[in-house]
This record gives sequence, C-alpha cells and structure tokens, in this order.
Amino acid sequence: MAAADLIAHLAGVVAPVFLVSAVGYAWARLGRPFDQAFVTNVVTLVGAPCLVFATLVKVRLSAGEMAVMGGATAACLLLFAVVGAAALRLARLKQRVYLPSLVFPNIGNMGLPVCLFAFGEHGLGLAMIYFTVCTLLQFCFGPAIAAGRLRLDLVARTPFLYAAVLALGVGGAGVEPPEWLMRTVELVGDVTIPLMLMALGAALAQFRVGGWGRQLVLSAGRLLLGAAGGWVVAVALGLDGAARGVLVIQSAMPVAVFNYLFASLYGEQPEESGRSGAAVHHLVVP
Repeated sequence: MAAADLIAHLAGVVAPVFLVSAVGYAWARLGRPFDQAFVTNVVTLVGAPCLVFATLVKVRLSAGEMAVMGGATAACLLLFAVVGAAALRLARLKQRVYLPSLVFPNIGNMGLPVCLFAFGEHGLGLAMIYFTVCTLLQFCFGPAIAAGRLRLDLVARTPFLYAAVLALGVGGAGVEPPEWLMRTVELVGDVTIPLMLMALGAALAQFRVGGWGRQLVLSAGRLLLGAAGGWVVAVALGLDGAARGVLVIQSAMPVAVFNYLFASLYGEQPEESGRSGAAVHHLVVP
C-alpha cells in the first residue's frame, strides 16, 4: 500500500509536467505563434525572481545548514563543469552547446517534490537552498556560456540576483512581508512553471530528428555524472541523512529548460542543448 501511495504521489508530480508540455507541443504543431524570446524575458526578468523570493522567504533553516548546503551545491556544479568540459573536449563536441546541459540539472518542479516525498519538509527546505544557488549560478553563467563571453554588466542587471539577496535579508532580519505583497509575488512567480513547460513543448515540436544516439549518451551522462558527483561531494563534506539524500537527488536530475532558452536567445544550436535532456526526460524548470 505504501508503494502504491508513493507511485500515486510521483504520478501526481509527473503528469502535470507532461500535460502542460503537451499543450505547448500541440500549440506549435498547429502552427500557432509562440515567441520564445518573449517567454525567456518574462521568465528571466519577472517570473523567476518572484518565484525565488517567495520560496526563500518561507525557508526555515539555520544559517549553518544553509551555508553547508549552499557550499555543497557550488562544489557539485564546479565538479560537473570540470568533468563535463573534459569529456566534451575528448568527444570533440562544442562546449558552448553541450556544457550547460551537463552542468545545470532540473532542480525545480521535479527535484523539489521528490525531495519533499523522500525527506519531508526539512528535505524540501534543503532542496530550496540547492535550487537557489544552482539557479542563481545558472542565470549568471548560463548566458555567459551560451554567448561565449562573460559580461559582468549582464550579471549585475539580473533581477534574480537581487531577489535572492533581498529574500535572504528579509529572512535573516525576521521581517514578515505584508500578506498582500507575498500573495502578489507568489501569483507572479507561479506563472513561471507553466510558461516554461509550454515553451518546452513548443521547442520539442520544432526539433529536427537526427543525432539521437549522441543525445542519449549525453542524457545518460548527465544523470550518471549528477548522481556520482553529488555522492562524492556529500562524502567529501561529511554530509549524511537528509542533506546527503537531497544533494544526490537534486544533482541527479535531468537537464533544465533554461539551457534551451539561453541557447535559443544567443543562437547556439538550441535544439542540441534541449535534446540532450529531452531524450531521457522532458526538460522542466530548474
């Protein structure tokens, strides 16, 4: 009975992802207009900052727990970048196209629910720290990788950065934002996930068939690299219990859709950046 309940919970998480993505897929297949650049800007400049601010304000973890999980997350991403870059060099594949897909996993609407089911509210809080650090670094360095150069002026103008800092400051000071403000921020943040899933579906409808063998290998590599890297970092830092489990689960998630959106925005073969994750699992919000 417990196994059946777990399957039902997981189905409740996975089914909406596929269904909303299917709406975007059908929309594109029917020839309806879908502006990827507009969706990217709305999500990047408005939706994601509101989503992260709302979730961070609700997190109730000690400063020590947040620091350890944040450092472990950064260590995982650095490990993924080093190993991924070396592997791509050996395979003679373009770093700007494939590296983001190997480094940044989908730690949003798949990783967070899985951590909640596995470790309860405390695990969800830890997963939120991974989510925040990973998404912040992805917003800072994802566009830099896709564009081939780091522009500090773009990083400084990333609203997500200021939303995260403001949320941590509000939480650290013990300030309770007004209910009307939190409801507004949550309402805007909630737009992010369905927009990105529909963008994913529309993108999948436009992908060209070809090179699936390479994409399957890269997809499997992302999952194996993530799981192994998360475990190595957890052992190296002496993490156990929920902290170790969350680190491994979040690290082992498939590719995040932001990799496709950034590649689309900068013209770096978005179909390759996307398909390296879509071959195993639909891309979802990070």
